[in-house]
Amino acid sequence: MLRPILLATLVAGTLDILSAFVFAGMAGMTPVQVLTFVASGPFPAAAPTPGWAAIGLAVHYAIMVCMVIAYFLLAPRRPHLLDMPIRAGIAYGIVLWGIMYWIVRPLRWPEMPLPHTLWGISNALFSHCVLVGIPIALIAARHFMARRSAFA
Repeated sequence: MLRPILLATLVAGTLDILSAFVFAGMAGMTPVQVLTFVASGPFPAAAPTPGWAAIGLAVHYAIMVCMVIAYFLLAPRRPHLLDMPIRAGIAYGIVLWGIMYWIVRPLRWPEMPLPHTLWGISNALFSHCVLVGIPIALIAARHFMARRSAFA
């Protein structure tokens, strides 16, 4: 099961960070600033340097592998997640968005306002649902359905 977890982490993690670069870039932030912000979650002293950016990228993929493992642990116990991966991926993306924006961010950065514009909410939901949730759900469904048919 390691290969599909790594694949889902690589696909969803890469799509998500590229999305962050695009949306943050539209607001004037560089990729180094984006990755430094990610690193500042567990490392508040992070500064916008290439070294901290590398740590931020590692933190990003560490978070993503946790998201993937959680789905891979849940999916075989909930067959509807495997039967309808697009719907399940969208729902999982909404759950992840809720956790990140309503729990993680306010706890770590209480002074940072939550997205409150249609644009801010939409791009965050798009990234979490379409670029993270759906790829994870599709890769999990492919993996578990192949295993299911192998045992049938």
